[in-house]
Amino acid sequence: MKVDVYKRPEREGLFSYLAVPEGRPIPEEATNIDWETAENSVDLDENNESVLGLSAEDALSQISDKGYAISHTQHYKMSIGPSV
Repeated sequence: MKVDVYKRPEREGLFSYLAVPEGRPIPEEATNIDWETAENSVDLDENNESVLGLSAEDALSQISDKGYAISHTQHYKMSIGPSV
């Protein structure tokens, strides 16, 4: 599954991440937060490694349940830059 990943700053250089299926808008319940694009068109499948703090298995489960996935913890520093 391809997803678009958004980030929001938390504190001390840490970020939370939100993943939605590619091309879908950020869900209404999360639009009141200042999300900015982290990565577009990320290949997310259960055989891949974590994507920006979201384990593939957990993210796919969350997307199946509620249509989006959000990182459970704010202990992830931005480790790669935006796609160019």
